Amino acid sequence: MKMRPGAPTGFLLCGKEWDDGDAFEVRSPWDQGLVGRVTLATRADARQAVHHAVASLRRTRALPRWKRREILEDVAAALIEQKERFAQLILAEAGKPIRMARAEVDRAVMTFKTAAEEVSRTGGESLPLDLTEGNEGRWGLVQRFPVGPVLAITPFNFPLNLVAHKVAPAMAAGCPVIVKPAPQTPFTALALGEIILKAGWPDEALAVLPLSNADTAWLAEKEDRVKLVSFTGSAKVGWELKAHSGRKRVLLELGGNAALIVHGDWHTLDAAAERAAHAAFGFAGQSCIGLQRIFVERSIFQTLLWKVVDQANKLVVGDPADEKTDVGPMVRPAEMDRVEAWVKEAVEGGAKLLAGGERKGPVLTPAVLTGTKAGMKVRDEEAFGPVVAIEPYEDFEEALAEVNHSKYGLQAGLLTRDANRILTAYRELEVGALIVGDTPSWRLDPMPFGGVKDSGLGREGIRFAMDEMTEPRMLVMSRLS
Repeated sequence: MKMRPGAPTGFLLCGKEWDDGDAFEVRSPWDQGLVGRVTLATRADARQAVHHAVASLRRTRALPRWKRREILEDVAAALIEQKERFAQLILAEAGKPIRMARAEVDRAVMTFKTAAEEVSRTGGESLPLDLTEGNEGRWGLVQRFPVGPVLAITPFNFPLNLVAHKVAPAMAAGCPVIVKPAPQTPFTALALGEIILKAGWPDEALAVLPLSNADTAWLAEKEDRVKLVSFTGSAKVGWELKAHSGRKRVLLELGGNAALIVHGDWHTLDAAAERAAHAAFGFAGQSCIGLQRIFVERSIFQTLLWKVVDQANKLVVGDPADEKTDVGPMVRPAEMDRVEAWVKEAVEGGAKLLAGGERKGPVLTPAVLTGTKAGMKVRDEEAFGPVVAIEPYEDFEEALAEVNHSKYGLQAGLLTRDANRILTAYRELEVGALIVGDTPSWRLDPMPFGGVKDSGLGREGIRFAMDEMTEPRMLVMSRLS
């Protein structure tokens, strides 16, 4: 995939780049400059992609493990070799600060390397069946087989690694995959598709299709030959998609308003404040596990509050191409308008704005609020922007209840040195993962990732996604006479 000024970049289908058809422009979130033009795939193209995916299943299912492993390793090697190319694509399309864009490429490398390792580790199981009289000589074998074509619908905020988190386990499991990238970030997904095909993955078994919302919904909901839909995005869209997807398997990685509890026995408040500021405001808070709520024991509340304010004011705000930038633009001006309105609503309702919340060109400065209450959008909804609310609590049970007072449950963080409190939080918090000793924004790519309540269904993380993308099949053998 090469971006050509004045000409649209084509979508990938059956190993070819197709650039005949309507095109749309992708513009930089930083300065609205033209990043490029990409051809919009049609419903007919989507139908053809499914046809090729179904036809290729027999081939991908039969690919020997050594070959799948080799292809995945070659993709990882190509990402290492082309690290700066992909980082610049992420910077241009998503407006992600360049240091974070490079870190995302590193994470995608780990994702593909881990998938290559899981190909070797994922096996089967033999079962004794001579358990009743008359079944002497019988035994069983259980192995996992690919479910079939996978539709991967991916978001803008991690345009490389969240595509990798769907494509790599599908390849490792032997599933053909159709990628529908976010309209803001198609070029990174197309570039990844290019190197996957060069690594030797069958042409018919991968398509990267920028599609309209209507055609994406049709593909996810009406095309029965697609056997699994893996969606990352908003809770509203994700649950509607599941409701209309019939018998398909549906994996949902949705939103959150992640919380951090800081108890009075935590000993490094300077480090805690620094980590919290980066977790809340890095990449303008545009992460489903971006830190949005902090609950602090009363005895240390004022100290930590002002340390977070100080750290927020120290963050470098501005051009994402600058190596020093921590907080760049939000993906669209409308999203900045929304977050700004939420902050204003909170202040009008009695909250105090202690830092930020101001426009600096296309950037919203990191906003620190206190005095927020349940019912305010900054507390109850997913902000997905550079804003954090910090509130005190009197006892630990109160803090747990505050974290759980949310329709979301993706990840939570806990800073305490007390083992009993850790185990209590692990048992009581309604989240997919509890991160002890760090913020809820911490993630390592091989771990199971997903949430409860409105935060989703199923788990990502390579081995766990492979379980979702395969199904067990039993073979019963008898002694042949």
